[in-house]
Amino acid sequence: MAVLSAGLLAAGALVATAPAAGAADADLARNGGFEAGLDGWSCTGGSGTTVGTPVHGGTSALKATPAGSDNARCSQTVTVKPDSAYTLGAWVQGSYVYLGASGTGTTDVSTWTQSAGAYRQLTTSFRTGPTTTSVTVYTHGWYGTPAYYADDLTLTGPGGDPVAVPAAPTGLRAGTATASAVPLSWTASAGATGYRVYRGGTKVLDTTGTSATVTGLAASSAYSFQVSAVNSAGESAKSAAVSVTTATGGGGGGNGGLPAHALVGYLHSSFANGSGYTRMADVPDSWDVINLAFGEPTSVTSGDIRFSLCPVAECPNVESEAEFKAAIKAKQAAGKKVLISIGGQNGQVQLASTAARDAFVSSVSKIIDTYGLDGLDIDFEGHSLSLATGDTDFRSPTTPVVVNLISAVKSLKAKYGAGFVLTMAPETFFVQLGYQYYGSGPWGGQDPRAGAYLPVIHALRDDLTLLHVQDYNSGSIMGLDNQYHSMGGADFHIAMTDMLLTGFPVAGDQSKVFPALRPEQVAIGLPASTQAGNGHTSPAEVTKALDCLTKGTSCGTYRTHGTWSGLRGLMAWSINWDRFNNGEFAKNFDAYFGS
Repeated sequence: MAVLSAGLLAAGALVATAPAAGAADADLARNGGFEAGLDGWSCTGGSGTTVGTPVHGGTSALKATPAGSDNARCSQTVTVKPDSAYTLGAWVQGSYVYLGASGTGTTDVSTWTQSAGAYRQLTTSFRTGPTTTSVTVYTHGWYGTPAYYADDLTLTGPGGDPVAVPAAPTGLRAGTATASAVPLSWTASAGATGYRVYRGGTKVLDTTGTSATVTGLAASSAYSFQVSAVNSAGESAKSAAVSVTTATGGGGGGNGGLPAHALVGYLHSSFANGSGYTRMADVPDSWDVINLAFGEPTSVTSGDIRFSLCPVAECPNVESEAEFKAAIKAKQAAGKKVLISIGGQNGQVQLASTAARDAFVSSVSKIIDTYGLDGLDIDFEGHSLSLATGDTDFRSPTTPVVVNLISAVKSLKAKYGAGFVLTMAPETFFVQLGYQYYGSGPWGGQDPRAGAYLPVIHALRDDLTLLHVQDYNSGSIMGLDNQYHSMGGADFHIAMTDMLLTGFPVAGDQSKVFPALRPEQVAIGLPASTQAGNGHTSPAEVTKALDCLTKGTSCGTYRTHGTWSGLRGLMAWSINWDRFNNGEFAKNFDAYFGS
């Protein structure tokens, strides 16, 4: 579903109309005829090469082969002028071949052909936004189809101005420091494509956004920070310095009493499947957070959430209510957190009214009080969250189901206080896909669920204990390197997690940057076994991802924008499936973090 939806977003993007290019306009695409091989081009997964036949013009053409969940996207970034008209064209051959442009600052465009036995011309046009200085042009095929060919790609329009070194950032300020981390933010510098953060004159991380969190600091210690702006022309001078003293002792806001590195798992408490039922008392000690799956609504729009243990007919070894509650208390006495997880694949929850919002608060409170739980996990999937047309800014949402969910969770947080543990488990479609698409877009036509979790995460970031995006059951997602990444290996988890810890412009709009989360707020969500979900990642690849994100080693081809030793840990679907698989997932976590 995620693969198809992401593809439909690209195929269904509205094509903006623009005047024909003028006589003085030039072809800005580099090596659009592929006569110099792949010079200037980047193709996902090594899918592209050049061939001598078939060609449309010259002696070479691009051949790119989709494989698995990789659609063989080949792209290049071109310097353009703001508020200017451009025409994009290419000759293509093959089935389901796409041509498009992203990062236009207005409406990203694409066009495609269903079948082309011989070379066929594709064209589309767009106008750049008032501050746009570069766009990415691309071709790609479709999942599971044979190789496609492209040749003589052109981007016609006014050339961009020479790039100047940006000015030094201003307004550098520090947020509330913990014992080991300092959040920083600053004002954007015109023309910057990224920023470098310095601690005591030494560079500690790179980021594309206007905020970052420096981690790995000592408690009760004074530090000085500066930021510079960078682009293709070079690096600016450093900003004025800001001095910060870290807090005394460990912990920090939103910690929820978790260990420095935590293992989170879902426990099938209300149902059984092929993994078998696991009693609460039998959950292995490795699991630090246990999410009870699932609390579900009496109807999609009621907001009335109910939870009960799996029926005996379905789960013959289910414990009694009294045993279940006693086992929860025992886990909590051992330092574990037990949460109620709301939603899941089948539990669609749409808080479309204030009545539903209030019912949600009341019914979830009842579950928490009945079982003595530590907090709430929001696992809204499917069509639970969808943005209304015209709701285009994640910082100030207007869609009722989003606004009411935020309000409901804030009420629960206020009721239970600082110790309330709040976690979220969105799919990549609702978070990282927001880098390309947000809701139905400024003029409608896109999938309104794209990026729909972003306003919820952003509004609750000060209350959020842990975000563990589901890096599985996902289509290919574009990372901050503007390349598509596919699930199942270290690269996918590195790229997806880097987006959360770096921040990113939503729908390519540099004026709407989703700020980075603190590393202690982020865990990586994975299937515990091959049976648990698409995108299972071997222990060796999980270790590579952790090495890259926490140590800066084993990173492969993706370059992260920082190193985060404070990354909280891993989440798995599920505890049951890991037990079914002889505990491989938990054992790998324990071995890595020395538990």
